[in-house]
Amino acid sequence: MAFSLEYFSEIVDDAISAIDYPKTAPRLFDPIKYTLQSGGKRLRPVLALAVFSALTHRPAEEAVNQAIAVELFHNFTLLHDDLMDNADLRRGRPTVHRKWGANTAILSGDAMLTLSSMYLAKGAGSHLAKLDESFNQTAMEVYEGQQLDMEFENRDKVSVAEYMEMIRLKTSVLLAGACRLGAIMADAEQATADAFYKYGLALGLAFQMRDDWLDTYGDPAVFGKAIGGDILNRKKTWLLITALNESPEELPAILAEDLDDDEMIRQVRDVYDSLNLGDRCEKLALQYSEDARKCIADLKIDVEALNFFNKLAEEASRRNH
Repeated sequence: MAFSLEYFSEIVDDAISAIDYPKTAPRLFDPIKYTLQSGGKRLRPVLALAVFSALTHRPAEEAVNQAIAVELFHNFTLLHDDLMDNADLRRGRPTVHRKWGANTAILSGDAMLTLSSMYLAKGAGSHLAKLDESFNQTAMEVYEGQQLDMEFENRDKVSVAEYMEMIRLKTSVLLAGACRLGAIMADAEQATADAFYKYGLALGLAFQMRDDWLDTYGDPAVFGKAIGGDILNRKKTWLLITALNESPEELPAILAEDLDDDEMIRQVRDVYDSLNLGDRCEKLALQYSEDARKCIADLKIDVEALNFFNKLAEEASRRNH
């Protein structure tokens, strides 16, 4: 077995392509196929398979249904998020509610959620109760994170601590939960499952901090979209929150001005630069990446597997897209 991102991603993609949708109401399932076929990093199902493989040395396919459950759930949240945000595009294509309408987006999202539960149970055997408990806890935390994110949009003051808790819930717990599903399927000891769960949490924080940085400082040709969207949307990122706290007069005055988009981005970035926020944000991402590696450093797993997880953590904090 080649312990690589490509190897696990191929297993995930093959399983997604093989999903047998009911033929009764194609308009319900076409948006699901459309959403899953639009790509994405497949990071969550890959984590579930990689953890299972690292702990068992058995074929990763034995945990593929649980991996697909995570991917279905993740995409369900994106479908509903796009509707709540009134977003036009997702991964360069029209969002489901733009293509099929809001009602279809809601119903197809509900169907994805149910499909995820069905896949979680497939081949689960004696692990089903633990899988259910972990999956449901993760789902509730993701919903809590989304609610906090929406509330932050209408608040003038958000602390860094509040923001970090929000992204832990909205982003990190699903990565951590994917790791835990793989560990449960592998009959891992609790301490081992906990170590991988903490790895997933830290990995998610590194990933999100890098995402915040990329939206403001990334290369649009590599990043795949125009930079500065978070600034224009007044999105409460670590950068914006920290700048508001440390420049409580200058930044709000800029945000209140009627500036064109390029000038708004330039002036806000000037404030960020004066506070050295770009470098500080990058260092935080690197720190969370190091935290992730420390979580699994003492686990008794093959060197090839350990290198895979360490590389994944490093790439999360240094990626360019």
